[in-house]
Amino acid sequence: MKFWKIFTNGLVNENPLLVLMIGLCSSLAVTTNVANGIGMGLSMTFVLMMSELFISLFRKLIPSSVRIPIFIIIIAAFTTIIDYVLQAYFPDLSASMGLFIPLIVVNCIIMGRVEAFASQQPIIDVIPDGLGMGLGYTWVLVAISLVREILGNGSILGYNVLGSGYTPILFFALPPGGFLVFGLFMSFGLFLRSRISSNTVDQNKAGCH
Repeated sequence: MKFWKIFTNGLVNENPLLVLMIGLCSSLAVTTNVANGIGMGLSMTFVLMMSELFISLFRKLIPSSVRIPIFIIIIAAFTTIIDYVLQAYFPDLSASMGLFIPLIVVNCIIMGRVEAFASQQPIIDVIPDGLGMGLGYTWVLVAISLVREILGNGSILGYNVLGSGYTPILFFALPPGGFLVFGLFMSFGLFLRSRISSNTVDQNKAGCH
């Protein structure tokens, strides 16, 4: 039960993009197509999970005064691993995402979770946290990428889905389009949370009577 609660927390209640609103720059930059969204999301999930695991495992051995440099070294090690894997096995995807893969090392989502959670919690709890936060980040990236690629190019994963008669809307392939789509997702998320909160309050009032 605790595993599931921590896992779903990252997916919805404390989603790093839609709720915490951190790590936005790289998210908006790489979401021009679905392949980039999947690649960036899974890369982040791998680095986040492995960094949280190692930091939780050695948390009692890491001196508090030098914990931040050590955290950065651990995150950089796993970022380098995923960067080399992408260059070796997915060179086109690696080239498409450019510097944003190496820049995972300074992504504030990872720094925030290792400092606030992994450095204080046992491994059994950081596994669902890393997985939930990573997949919560991934599903939002893929959703934004899906909208931008369909409207901006008329395709999904490079395959034309709107037919030859469709005229791509260039706006959605550019940064302003990314901001607009992300803003719409945020607004929809706020609307859903406010409705859920309102329904919960109404049910509690009804229960009191």
